Amino acid sequence: MSEWKREMIETSRGCFEVFVKGEGEPVCITHLYSEFNESGDYFAETFIENSKVFLVNLKDVGNSDKAENAYELSMVDAVLDLEEIRKVYGYPSWTFAGHSTGGMLGVLYGIHFSSSLKSLILVGSSAREYSSSSSKCIYNEGHPKFKRMQDLMELLKQQNLKGEERNRLSKERTQLSLFRPENYELYFSKNIIKKISANRLNFFSREQLIFDVTRQLSAVKTKTIILCGRHDVQCPVDFSVEMSELIPDASLHIFEQSNHYPFLEEDFEFKRVVKSVLS
Repeated sequence: MSEWKREMIETSRGCFEVFVKGEGEPVCITHLYSEFNESGDYFAETFIENSKVFLVNLKDVGNSDKAENAYELSMVDAVLDLEEIRKVYGYPSWTFAGHSTGGMLGVLYGIHFSSSLKSLILVGSSAREYSSSSSKCIYNEGHPKFKRMQDLMELLKQQNLKGEERNRLSKERTQLSLFRPENYELYFSKNIIKKISANRLNFFSREQLIFDVTRQLSAVKTKTIILCGRHDVQCPVDFSVEMSELIPDASLHIFEQSNHYPFLEEDFEFKRVVKSVLS
């Protein structure tokens, strides 16, 4: 598997580390607190067969500029940063694809900058705070695996964590969000390594408590595809259904044999659906 090409992009809002791979129409991908590198990302790899993918490290992540103020870690500021990156690359519009918290960011992108988007792809995500209102969510105290997920998240924030131990904890955390956890090695067989930005995760943990843009979803004026696993424990499927009902030009596809990672758990079907949108 070839590595992603690293680029440093100077914008009016700072310098950003971007990893590029593939050919075709541009697709921008990022996540609120993941740190990417040349090894890429499983979600982003889904798109490289037919698209040129731009995988962005947001502020305070990797070699992108550090945030000088706390608000620069917000979702709104991230959208403003992505817009400047798009302008520097010279694209009048591009597709944005986001998984999980990346999808929450995508919702805001669609609300405020639909004219900059050819299409919007939201996977396993939500337009509002999801943990307190649904015991189906693993971040809800009513979920039977809530405490273990919290413990794992805190452990993974540690910057001095050794590689082997980090991999073990990361594997366990991910298995909690798989329909068939025994298939972990099959799904995650590539040499892709990511870290978590503790600063961004901590900021998101506070910001998501007041996150609710459901009343603004009618402002999304671009073609939107919403995908979710039927058994998603992170952003339960009800939140994807809600978005599909409130975004005017939205279609919904539910993957019956998937949890939070339908692009791995039902990869062929996922790619088929995405290809139909991007073609």
